[in-house]
Amino acid sequence: MATHTPKNILITGAAGFIASHFANRLVRNYPEYKIVVLDKLDYCSNLKNLIPSKSSPNFKFVKGDIGSADLVNYLLITESIDTIMHFAAQTHVDNSFGNSFEFTKNNIYGTHVLLEACKVTGQIKRFIHVSTDEVYGETDEDAVVGNHEASQLLPTNPYSATKAAAEMLVMAYGRSYGLPVITTRGNNVYGPNQFPEKLIPKFILLALQGKSLPIHGDGSNVRSYLYCEDVAEAFELILHKGEVGHVYNIGTKRERSVIDVAQDICRLFSMDPETSIKFVENRPFNDQRYFLDDEKLKILGWSERTTWDEGLKKTIDWYTKNPNWWGDVSGALLPHPRMLMMPGDLERHSDGSEDEKPESYVSSNTRMVVPPTKNVVTSQTSQKHPLKFLIYGRTGWIGGLLGKLCERQGILYEYGKGRLEDRSSLVADIQSVKPTHIFNAAGVTGRPNVDWCESHKTETIRANVAGTLTLADVSREHGLLMINYATGCIFEYDAAHPEGSGVGFKEEDTPNFMGSFYSKTKAMVEELLKEYDNVCTLRVRMPISSDLSNPRNFITKISRYNKVVNIPNSMTILDELLPISIEMAKRNLRGIWNFTNPGAVSHNEILEMYRDYIDPNFKWNNFTLEEQAKVIVAARSNNEMDASKLKNEFPELLSIKESLIKYVFEPNKKTN
Repeated sequence: MATHTPKNILITGAAGFIASHFANRLVRNYPEYKIVVLDKLDYCSNLKNLIPSKSSPNFKFVKGDIGSADLVNYLLITESIDTIMHFAAQTHVDNSFGNSFEFTKNNIYGTHVLLEACKVTGQIKRFIHVSTDEVYGETDEDAVVGNHEASQLLPTNPYSATKAAAEMLVMAYGRSYGLPVITTRGNNVYGPNQFPEKLIPKFILLALQGKSLPIHGDGSNVRSYLYCEDVAEAFELILHKGEVGHVYNIGTKRERSVIDVAQDICRLFSMDPETSIKFVENRPFNDQRYFLDDEKLKILGWSERTTWDEGLKKTIDWYTKNPNWWGDVSGALLPHPRMLMMPGDLERHSDGSEDEKPESYVSSNTRMVVPPTKNVVTSQTSQKHPLKFLIYGRTGWIGGLLGKLCERQGILYEYGKGRLEDRSSLVADIQSVKPTHIFNAAGVTGRPNVDWCESHKTETIRANVAGTLTLADVSREHGLLMINYATGCIFEYDAAHPEGSGVGFKEEDTPNFMGSFYSKTKAMVEELLKEYDNVCTLRVRMPISSDLSNPRNFITKISRYNKVVNIPNSMTILDELLPISIEMAKRNLRGIWNFTNPGAVSHNEILEMYRDYIDPNFKWNNFTLEEQAKVIVAARSNNEMDASKLKNEFPELLSIKESLIKYVFEPNKKTN
């Protein structure tokens, strides 16, 4: 059996959850080792996690990023590092769906920098790379044998893909340069000090607050959980006795479904699971099960010591005594955080006192914001265009198109980093970006359609009402105009505005359609926004663009339906109207605007154009509103909007049928 006795160990990410337990264990058990920890103090790190090691003479903390090659090389040389334990990583799967590039930067590039520094200095005796069981991908539900260390890597989400890629680099440096590498792949870990974006601490903190526990999907997903001290012991063993070039699974065969975990926490808090557990929308891909073969590590001499009940009680006891360890984590306790915590302007000492960016031993005071998206423009462009737009709704259709339009027009812009309902993060955005205008293209329309809102009413209110009002209020506070993309689906034909009459609803008309919860929230927030003189509300209807491959495009939708209704409606041709919305910002226009092309067009008229311009063999069938009502949950709005106010401001605006031909069908016309 191989043995390794380190002298000077560099632990990356050691202010994080697992690595801090391991670092504290080494400092405590091996006073003859020098332990240097490197951490950039990201949102899920906290120097309070290292309080047990703070006063030890063999402990040294360095604040820095593993992506800094100069810093890493400097530390390896000046501290005579002979062993690296590489824990630093972005690890939260939900965040990886919203900001996967940050995971590539941290997990792949950061690992590459460390490996290259090891190659250049030539002094490293062990490089232990901490990976995850998620690189194996989903395990079959009926599998009785877990993934062993030689199993194929089949990652299913951006997080696990970056960890698998990092593993490939580690293996390559081992083979190409003889670097003495070892890789570990672990199950889920829980225990004290864990940032509450993870399942168990999130449930515990919510239970402490008397709130319900949100479960993704149906809660049948199965995971294996190990207590943090048991995992720290496993790393201690691998450090001293692990074989170079080998991979070690750190796992347990004891599995629990997410619903089991929630019920156990409810039991320990004397909560009724029936009323305390709520099921929420699943994340984009949620592996059903990860199952490891842990035999290899057992042979090395490790075994799990802490039972589930014992570990869970210890964890609950710690969070009960330390509920404010992380400060304000309300954003992390949401069912789908999809954001990162970034250091605030003040950092807090381990004793709780505050300074402005102290250089001494500090932990980070955090606020919730989304990872930044930087847009590069030339200095010539910035001098030519003093405008700067702050856009919310980066992942949405309109928000994405707005960014492209700004690039084409040479307008400086950045996408918002905060969630609309989180006021402090919106203020931080404005202070950081210093925009001239705010564009709000964020909100919930439904997934895949407005029927979703009927069963997700609180989420719809949070985004469409609370979020929009918060952004409007923060914008007004900072003297900024907000262009707000709203909807015209708040009206329906009535006696004063009959179908086919050409009499459209005007901006001052009171909404009369409440058939869907989505429309109800939109009408509600529009009424309240009238009190804000800094808001320009644009009522969009049935948006259409020249991109006929986009599933959100109204034409794309109806061309794929087996049957469609045939009712004339006002519609918005984005190719023509989005540039007009930018011009409206430049003119500082305010109030409510029907943001549609003049006139109305029916489903059949659009599909006839589709047949004539795109597919001569295209056929479709109609059904009545009564037939449609049988296959939808929420009623649909049908109306004609009076666009004369917009037409007067922009005389060049084309009618709906003219715009359809010019911007959509002519550019996509199929030639024989």
